Amino acid sequence: MRPATAVLASAALVVTVLAAVVVVALVATGRPAGPVRPENRPSRTVTSYYLALGDSLSRGFQPNPAGHSVPTDQGYPDQLYAMLHPGHPGLRLVKLGCGGETTATMIHGGICSYPGGSQLAAAVAFLRAHPGRVSLVTIDIGANDANGCFFRLSLGRVADCIGSAVPHIGGNLTTIMRALRAAGGRQLRIIGMSYYVPELAVWRDGVAGQLIARLSVRLAAVLNNLLTSNYAAFGARVADVSGAFSSADFTSQATGSALGPVPRNVAEICSWTWACTPPPRGPNEHANAAGYRVIARAFLHAGLR
Repeated sequence: MRPATAVLASAALVVTVLAAVVVVALVATGRPAGPVRPENRPSRTVTSYYLALGDSLSRGFQPNPAGHSVPTDQGYPDQLYAMLHPGHPGLRLVKLGCGGETTATMIHGGICSYPGGSQLAAAVAFLRAHPGRVSLVTIDIGANDANGCFFRLSLGRVADCIGSAVPHIGGNLTTIMRALRAAGGRQLRIIGMSYYVPELAVWRDGVAGQLIARLSVRLAAVLNNLLTSNYAAFGARVADVSGAFSSADFTSQATGSALGPVPRNVAEICSWTWACTPPPRGPNEHANAAGYRVIARAFLHAGLR
């Protein structure tokens, strides 16, 4: 047997060598020895939802080569989602919109099929099933209610049409917004939108067409003011799509337009929709991919930056 002092000395030497090895390992790796602390663990991606409601614009409708309006993945919700997703990787897009939807059919159903019977019922059910996890709701509705007025563009008939349509749209939109707020709460971020004016395309048809274009802009302003005030009453922001399309700007002349000297609003409606496109694809009131991008950016500017 070795003396006790020799054994202790050897043990001390072993401890010293082990300590040195640990120090070298720490310097080499730059990591602490031992379990990973909670703050260094990768965080889980939390799933949230963007709920898109409305009419054909919310489904990205565009004319196909045969001239039929069909849903696409180029609509403003798709493009807005693509803008938002990099900063919110857990975000999921849910589209409940319906082509041809009016404020009345959104409440009562009748055009598209939904489990709850209507788009509004489906939206309310989704909000209640995902409390606190819906980060955004966008909505465009009301244009199809007023479309009949645009087909009656003689001064007396338009006035009668507006007089009957405005209270109807306002009452229905109040019902829609009240239901969304009740299901999603006051903190739910809702953004509505104003509409562009596809009837501006007829400006190219001479004096009669220019009269109709100006009257259409006035009619659209009444509708957009109604929509804006109703959304605001429920704490929702509004994407100024009408402004983004320069809808009321007859004074500025477009430069470099293939249409020649036309007002800026006419040039933009022809550039960003299918309204000036010849058959079979046009004329069609829906936005094209570039126009839907303009709409998406209007939503982004309304409160998502």
